[in-house]
Amino acid sequence: MNRRILREMTRDGRQTNLQLAERVGLSPSACLRRVQEMERAGVIRGYRAVLDPDKLGIGFTAYVTVGLNSHTKAAQEAFERAVARAPQVRECHNVTGTVEYLLRVETADLPAYKHWHTEVLGVLPQVQAVTTFVVMGSPKDDRA
Repeated sequence: MNRRILREMTRDGRQTNLQLAERVGLSPSACLRRVQEMERAGVIRGYRAVLDPDKLGIGFTAYVTVGLNSHTKAAQEAFERAVARAPQVRECHNVTGTVEYLLRVETADLPAYKHWHTEVLGVLPQVQAVTTFVVMGSPKDDRA
């Protein structure tokens, strides 16, 4: 039952408890109790607004792989601190494979991305290799 609640909440996080209870087949009190239990347990970590990138002036999205020139903990921590300060980086994942990081970067346009690539990412001493994958479209995107 909790999975049904989570699926419905992921689809529409602003619905009322009454609507949610009706959709999952529980009484409103039982539904609210389950949601509150999942919040306390940390299963539900928070609620977010889904933003329209076009209306925010974000016309360019890229996934960027980054390989570091040093595989030390200090190099990784320094890179992660720098990335945390960059508002263009919307996601940063430490991954396995031939590179250390996968980033999702959003900027207004290609010139803004080039500036970030050159003036922010390109000046980090830990960075050895960068590959950019430009997003042409997103037929499915379930991120909230």
